[in-house]
Amino acid sequence: MKAVVQRVKCASVAVSGENTAKIKEGLLVLLGVEKGDQEKDAVYLAAKISNMRIFSDENGKFSFSVKDTGGEIMVVSQFTLLADTKKGNRPSFTSAEAPVIANELYLSFCKNTELEIGKSVMKGIFGADMLVSIENDGPVTIIIDSRQKL
Repeated sequence: MKAVVQRVKCASVAVSGENTAKIKEGLLVLLGVEKGDQEKDAVYLAAKISNMRIFSDENGKFSFSVKDTGGEIMVVSQFTLLADTKKGNRPSFTSAEAPVIANELYLSFCKNTELEIGKSVMKGIFGADMLVSIENDGPVTIIIDSRQKL
């Protein structure tokens, strides 16, 4: 599983011109599910992201997690994170998991994140053509791959 985590002042998702999800200060997580990913990847990433200290203290040092600040989290599925750009100019997405399995793991990640932070997570609509709006704070953007943990 790959995630792009962005610290935001606010974020929203619209589908067909209708706002479907919105958060204030917190994290926007773009999540890509790769073939071979398992439940343990969802559990690992949920804990890692929920506890990652990327919110600043009064001295500007990253000292607080989204849990510490009481911030919100929005999760948007994004299979394009699995793009293979090695050949040609058109990305290949053959490493992305099949939609049914990817959706199950996406929902598992969301559920595990809710357990970690103790409140609901806002979600995009899996498989939909979404318009994602963000006000990136910092900007702070972190990329995490569940297969690169040691």
